[in-house]
Amino acid sequence: MHARGFFKSIYGQVLVATVIGVVLGHFYPAAGAAMKPLGDAFIKLVRMIVGPIIFCTVVAGIAGAGGLKGLGRTGLVTLIYFEIVTTAALLIGLMVVNVIKPGAGMNIDPASLDTTAITQYVTAGRSQTVTDTLLSIIPSSPVDAFARTDILQVLFFSVLFGVALSAMGDKGRPVTEAIDRLAQVLFRIVGFIMHVAPLGAFGAMAFTIGAFGVRTLAQLGALVASFWLTCLLFVAVVLGVVARLTGFSLWRFIRYIREELFVAFGTSSSETVLPRLMARLEEAGVDRSIVGLVVPAGYSFNLDGTAVYLSMATVFIAQATNTPLGVPEQVGLLAILLLTSKGAAGVAGAALVVLAGTLAATNQIPVAGVALVLGIHRFMGEGMAVTNTIGNGVAALVIAKWSRKLDTGRLKKALDSGL
Repeated sequence: MHARGFFKSIYGQVLVATVIGVVLGHFYPAAGAAMKPLGDAFIKLVRMIVGPIIFCTVVAGIAGAGGLKGLGRTGLVTLIYFEIVTTAALLIGLMVVNVIKPGAGMNIDPASLDTTAITQYVTAGRSQTVTDTLLSIIPSSPVDAFARTDILQVLFFSVLFGVALSAMGDKGRPVTEAIDRLAQVLFRIVGFIMHVAPLGAFGAMAFTIGAFGVRTLAQLGALVASFWLTCLLFVAVVLGVVARLTGFSLWRFIRYIREELFVAFGTSSSETVLPRLMARLEEAGVDRSIVGLVVPAGYSFNLDGTAVYLSMATVFIAQATNTPLGVPEQVGLLAILLLTSKGAAGVAGAALVVLAGTLAATNQIPVAGVALVLGIHRFMGEGMAVTNTIGNGVAALVIAKWSRKLDTGRLKKALDSGL
């Protein structure tokens, strides 16, 4: 791509804006930290539209999918796939952190840590039980779910609405057509919002570097480097094998969604690209009913990058505080993470909340250790966002192929167009 085309593309503009944000935050920290509202405003713009888009996509997809039986079968396979892949992410994270041992030798006394900055995360993490997590799927009202942009609650209501509409048959067709047209309007709004993505990426990155500083990154660089290496291994090995078995090139798919990945990287949030990812997957031949079910559900149950982060951060804190973790303890930790990693969505600082909850559940690793990763959490947020986005895109293609709702001709054309 020539230079002019690069700077006209969203991903080119986001990349340049991200670099400018890093430079501003490094050399003028106060000015960089002051750019936070730009990043926050972009994330709020996207969150404003996420709920209605999920609703329209899911309802229209289910209403045209041909019954509840097929939906239930697809949903079961989706959850099984999510569980297998996130387990692989957790295992790879545990393996790498045990080999590299980034926290070994730090010899930190948990009592010496300042926990005032992490109180909110610890409190939220301890209060969330498995029963609470399951009950939280049901909204107190649809309006509340949409107002808070709780993805899982919006998905739950949307599925019920879509099933009811499907059961009405021809009587429900006018409603389905109206919702389909509304979805087109909403995706046009997403197109408008994406034009300010470079500003959002600039603001988020300038704030991260200005507020936390490259010096913080250097102090705990071993953990950050290990985390990024693990994300790369997971994407290349696990998702690469899954993509090959499904019949498409992972590298070509990554190139196809590169704009979404750059936005996710720049804003440290995979949620900012959820509407765009859904649209891109439909363009690539994935049936709307699959996109509407798999992608929103994946934002709660298939957060691969977050799973890697949780496994590595937990063992890192144990290493840094000289907390012994043998094989039996790590097997127990894996079991806990399989449950807690499913709740890392829909909350600001969700990964830190879940990390605190995981440490509390072990009854062994000091919860105060969350303070150790607080400063570098944002530097790993980019890796989590990118890995989560790739993982959910691959999941939609896999489930679509299994359900025979993938237009392979359109997929090949779409992936070829990304070259």
